[in-house]
Order: sequence, then C-alpha cells, then structure tokens
Amino acid sequence: MTVEKTAVTAVAGLMALAARTAPKARGQDEILLHVLTDAQIKKLSRAMSDYGTKHGLGFFLRDAKNIAACDSCLLVGIRGDVSVGINCGACGYVTCAALEKAVQKKGPHNTAYAGPNCAVRMADLGIAVGSAAKTAQIHNVDNRVMYTAGSVAMNLGFLGKDCTVAYAIPLSASGKNIFFDRTA
Repeated sequence: MTVEKTAVTAVAGLMALAARTAPKARGQDEILLHVLTDAQIKKLSRAMSDYGTKHGLGFFLRDAKNIAACDSCLLVGIRGDVSVGINCGACGYVTCAALEKAVQKKGPHNTAYAGPNCAVRMADLGIAVGSAAKTAQIHNVDNRVMYTAGSVAMNLGFLGKDCTVAYAIPLSASGKNIFFDRTA
C-alpha cells in the first residue's frame, strides 16, 4: 500500500466522522455509513458496468471506471422512509402518518431508489454528503459525489436492508484528478 492510499483511507474515516456529526433534523440520526474494502470497490465497479450495459446508461460505465481506479470510497446513505414527525408535507403527503402508511404499502421497484422518502431526511442526507465532501477537500483528496455508485452499492446491500437512498464518494490521490476530463 502506498503512503497516498494509506492517507486517503484515513481521510475516508474522517469523512465518515464528518457525515455522522453533521446536523440532523430534530437530532435524529438515520445516516448509514460504510467505507468500502478493496474487494467491495471491485465488486461495485463490476456491478455498475453490468447495470450500465443492461440499461444502456453510458454514464454508469464511465463512473464504474472511476470507482475501479479510486483509492477508497465512502458510502453515505439514509433510512429515508423514517418520518421526522413534523407534518411538513414536503414528501407529498399531508401528514407523516400518511407517509408511513405509504411506506408500509410499497412493493418492488425498478428504479435506483425506492420511495417514498421523507424530504427532511433527504435534506439530512445532503448535509451529511456535503460535510463528507468538504472534509475530503480540506485534506486535498480528489473526490466526486456519485448517485450512480451509491444506488448500485445500496442495491448490493453494502449499507444494509434499511437504506433507501445512498451516494458514494470515491476518493483519489494522484498527479491528475481522475474525476476530471471524464469521457462518456
């Protein structure tokens, strides 16, 4: 392992810490975190390539190459179907009880994420992802927030069965940012 890879892995841990301690609605923490192992990174890259090929989505293939080349990768997900209990209506339901009832009825889906999700929880996820990416930037680690890798990682079960939405933040330390000048 190179000194850079060791440092990047340490930064992934600091990013997880930043995501964990990021502000959350009503102080309720539904964030899920996982730093991928090298074997999981390879598995994720292959699954993203398979998904992109199967669905004709070239940007999944492009992102799979970035995942394969990264030094580490943090997954940030959330139990988004757990309501906050404030009846704000942002999820599209009049009450949190109505959202919870819809969650109980949800079945199989053919999309990257399964809804419905509490909009306030989605904001919590965004704040956690932003805090993690900021931490990578502070430590000069190249990174990119990827819905593609997060959704496939979630469906591979890397964040557990309760995760409803996830993002991946692959990390790299090299002479040139691998997440810049991407093709496809």
